Amino acid sequence: MKTTMLIALGLLSLPVAGYAGQAKGADRFEITSLKSARPPLVAAVAALQKKDAAGAKAAMEAYDSVWNGVEVYVNVRSMDFYNDIEHNHQAKLTEGLNAATPDTAAMLAEAQAMLMKYDEMLATFAKAPPLNRLYDDVARLRLERAHLREVTPALKAGNIAKAKKSFAAFNDNWDNIEDLVKTRSITAYTGIEKGMISIETALAKPKPDVDPLITQVADVMMQYNTIVAQVTKEAKEAK
Repeated sequence: MKTTMLIALGLLSLPVAGYAGQAKGADRFEITSLKSARPPLVAAVAALQKKDAAGAKAAMEAYDSVWNGVEVYVNVRSMDFYNDIEHNHQAKLTEGLNAATPDTAAMLAEAQAMLMKYDEMLATFAKAPPLNRLYDDVARLRLERAHLREVTPALKAGNIAKAKKSFAAFNDNWDNIEDLVKTRSITAYTGIEKGMISIETALAKPKPDVDPLITQVADVMMQYNTIVAQVTKEAKEAK
């Protein structure tokens, strides 16, 4: 399996392995991860400057996928930043871009304000002491899970190509995080591995049977989420 995780829309690649030997002067994993959600947000601003609401919506969907992986850092460090970014700016953008006739001028102002707040958050966190390293493990698990989260909506929309691409991204990066799963639960690890093989086989068919696939993805997600919850609990309890 490959070791590079491809973020939605091909906007960037984020390495999730090799963090132990971080180069001097390089951003710690927390900041690198948070920065990985910024390019889709920049892309949304650029699309709205061109009055391209569909492009902005696609960019925000890519942003949300990465954000789901990294938001743990934000809600641990500052609920003010978290609420302003997600429940204020992102919520308004989502609602506005889903409107029958999006107001691109208003949405541009909202996206620019969100980008400004995001950059303020990045600058603030970069100066703060690191959180305990278990939070990095939580983020790694959530970043990997973000790809799997995209599979079911794509299947329900009939977008098999998207489902295949998202699952391939999950599959490609599994090697980098599987030990985090295996050390917590060999049962979950074995179940996820078996489920991944079944999903990969089903998606390889010319016309995949969607309903059983959705069930298989849900089963893998359930087992994966038990590990995410366990590592999150460990991070919160660590001193």
